[in-house]
Amino acid sequence: MSDAGPRAEIAMAEIGRAETVAAETVTACVLIIGNEILSGRIQDVNLSFLAVGLNEVGIRLREARVIPDDAETIVATVNEVRAKFDYVFTTGGIGPTHDDITAGCIADAFGVPLILHPDAKRLLESHYPPGAINEARLRMAHMPEGSVLLLNPISRAPGFRIENVFVLAGVPQVMQATFNELKHRLRGGAKMFSRSVSCALGEGTIAQDLAALQERFADLEIGSYPYFRRSDFGVTLVVRGTDRDRIATAIDELSALIRTLGGDPSGGLAED
Repeated sequence: MSDAGPRAEIAMAEIGRAETVAAETVTACVLIIGNEILSGRIQDVNLSFLAVGLNEVGIRLREARVIPDDAETIVATVNEVRAKFDYVFTTGGIGPTHDDITAGCIADAFGVPLILHPDAKRLLESHYPPGAINEARLRMAHMPEGSVLLLNPISRAPGFRIENVFVLAGVPQVMQATFNELKHRLRGGAKMFSRSVSCALGEGTIAQDLAALQERFADLEIGSYPYFRRSDFGVTLVVRGTDRDRIATAIDELSALIRTLGGDPSGGLAED
């Protein structure tokens, strides 16, 4: 992969709708930040939402990590992934309490000061009644110098973007609303499509021939997902790629393979 400079320039241009030709493959990484996720106290629902939303605009989520509210870990991880992927999305740690350290860590990662953003401050002042803005709430208006605000239509406290890193709230309703505000301004590459077929065969029965099929269709992703129900078991096979006709051909061959092995293929449904 190329270095962080070109990727950051791509991300900056895309938000502004500059005339930049999107790469065939545009990649993203999601960082889920929070001790409460790692402890199991709260179950994350943001990852699946972001994965679906990014795919809708032609951005492939290549990696996701859950990391703690630890400054050294956040800084190191952000610097690692922003150099590897076209986009990085973080969730969590931008609220008003002492353990909300993400904004400061992002500033450290980019080597810029954390400032009280005047536009963010105005947004908070317009949301709360007069005199209700205290130091804790003002924490939500602090962000790295040079950041661009990401609008939050739910509680007004904005997220922010700096180069190719997008910093979002951890609260699902707020994160989803903010992402929906920005996603159509992201420039993606080739969109991924998928179709699936299921059968009542074990993975061990189909594994060898499935591997050979994957070799013949190296441009596609073929995944195997077993299921177990009260009355039966089987496997769902998912074919993903950017060429619908190529996917259809692979599904046809996969269905024929299942019949050859004594199974009855069902599905073949689009999951775009």
